[in-house]
Amino acid sequence: MHAPKFAASRSFHQELKRRTNAYFAEAGKATTGGNSLFIKALILTTAFVAVYVHLVFLTPPTWLAIAECLLLGAIGAAIGFNVMHDGAHGSFSKKRWVNQFAAFTLNVMGGNSFMWNMKHNLIHHMYTNIDGVDDDLDAQPWLRLSPGQPRRRLHRFQHLYFWFFYALLFIAWIFYMDYQKYFRGKIGEMPIKKMNASDQGVFWGFKALHLGLFVALPIYMVGFVSWLVGFLLFMAVAGFTLSIVFQLAHTVEHADFPVPHATTNKLEDEWAIHQIKTTANFATDNKVLSWLVGGLNFQVEHHLFPTISHVHYPALNKIIRQVCEEFGIEYNEYPKMRYAVASHVAHLRELGRR
Repeated sequence: MHAPKFAASRSFHQELKRRTNAYFAEAGKATTGGNSLFIKALILTTAFVAVYVHLVFLTPPTWLAIAECLLLGAIGAAIGFNVMHDGAHGSFSKKRWVNQFAAFTLNVMGGNSFMWNMKHNLIHHMYTNIDGVDDDLDAQPWLRLSPGQPRRRLHRFQHLYFWFFYALLFIAWIFYMDYQKYFRGKIGEMPIKKMNASDQGVFWGFKALHLGLFVALPIYMVGFVSWLVGFLLFMAVAGFTLSIVFQLAHTVEHADFPVPHATTNKLEDEWAIHQIKTTANFATDNKVLSWLVGGLNFQVEHHLFPTISHVHYPALNKIIRQVCEEFGIEYNEYPKMRYAVASHVAHLRELGRR
């Protein structure tokens, strides 16, 4: 499959960049995370290690172990949102090695930073919501997320059962989807660049490390059944949390799903306008939620400026809204998270019926 092309006009994007650059110049701020993000990363990673050690080595009573497995999943997702995500985009720190270190938290958790960079940074961020290119839309045959995908009879009920498949996301990601991409050399139908020796070593080395830390060692310490229950709870919470936050950004009622021209393979809009139309924010006034999800409730800002740390998104939100108003471009935002969830469910229901 050939990647589609965007419209040539870039006046909107140029104006956004001009005002954003002016903001950072006037404020005298770096576009990276700063001390507040380092402190957050320290809190989250320390909490994760502490809960893991307590679960594996100190054998808490059953009720507490279950609660800690659920908590471990939530903290793991928060590390993904706040540490890994910014690191992978190069916005965690001014120093490249620090960004790589932050991105490598995904490898420890069982994923792979190389595959994430291909899938998320290069494909999803460029070709958002384009069916057949953006792999984030591919949950077939279980879920129909885009109008361009075939509808099956079971999709009539997808607005009721979607949560179950979202809970499976993380376990499917690390034990199946990464390997599928590795052996196929493709993400969906888009080819990925060849992995060098270092990439290969990281892929297989960290997959082995993950199996040791989260499978072999816990089984040895607490037994197979206890490990299996705890591991599935941990994975389910992490998977569902990761899924719902990212789905609320793009698979909602007001998001577009552009289709390239059949002959020219061109899209109607320039890249920045495409990002506005295919993306939605939610609950941007909720500071606790913003802290927990690493600013990913500011998805519009993130998609327009992925190399700027999420700690700056509240300020960028005002700038982007103003430019959108001046250019007559609709800005998608849900004031509460529950409204975004309701819109996502309505989107699934509609795609299941038509």
